[in-house]
Amino acid sequence: MVQEKSSKIGYLYGILAAAFYGLNPLFALPLYHDGLDTWSVLLFRYLMSLPLLAVIMVFQKCDFRISFREAKELCILGFLMSASSIFLYLAYNHMDAGIASTVLFVYPILTAILMTVVFRERNNMIVWLCLLAATIGIAILSKSDGVVYVTMLGVLLSILSAVVYAFYLTFINKGSLGGMPSVKITFYVMTFGTLLIMMGVGYNGYVICPEGTGWLCSFGSALFPTSLSLILTALAIQRIGSTQTAILGAFEPVTAVAIGVLIFDEKLSGNSIVGIVMILLAVTTVVMQKK
Repeated sequence: MVQEKSSKIGYLYGILAAAFYGLNPLFALPLYHDGLDTWSVLLFRYLMSLPLLAVIMVFQKCDFRISFREAKELCILGFLMSASSIFLYLAYNHMDAGIASTVLFVYPILTAILMTVVFRERNNMIVWLCLLAATIGIAILSKSDGVVYVTMLGVLLSILSAVVYAFYLTFINKGSLGGMPSVKITFYVMTFGTLLIMMGVGYNGYVICPEGTGWLCSFGSALFPTSLSLILTALAIQRIGSTQTAILGAFEPVTAVAIGVLIFDEKLSGNSIVGIVMILLAVTTVVMQKK
């Protein structure tokens, strides 16, 4: 009975984590419309997440100290996470946000490939057939029919975001941070990730601050798709495992597409529907058969 209750909570955590991450367009697009560029949007998202995570750490009585070895791993994770965010947010400038988030959802398949190539994990023919199906789905998505806004550059940026995130998942899975509380990992991942964002801001030469309700959007971006999503993902993995958590990740692009259509008046074309269905079916098949 205790195990069953824990599993139910784990599924709830996984659904909430995916849905929260799918809220990225809800907070990012209004900031773009207000004139903020990608670097400015990400800078305030990452900076505002740090005090939120620090408060949670204090509440949970977590020790802020880390060893040099842990710092190196967390630095790598932070750079990978921020790089994935950068590519995704840049993609928002070149295609509809819901479609970009759907293309991003190929990361479980890419993770399977990395585990095969780097750690010699065996994958059967189903994985490779699903990879082919997902690739075809992305190709269909990238072919704009005038109803949705899609460019090849936007698709490429979304794929790069997925590739980097797959490296993040592979590294955190094989790293030595298993005994560290999830909120502490998230805090330092965001801390080191902020450094990369600040480098981008420095290269850009300027930063644009939000105004009015833009601050609420920045706060919402820091709270839901960043702090809460990453913490809930770690909690879900602890209770139901990475496979089931990845399956629940399908709520991520579904949420993003729904927000794009219902709030930002993005359109769903025949190409986008077929492409989305192919990607979701391919990825879900992979993670389910891994069970």
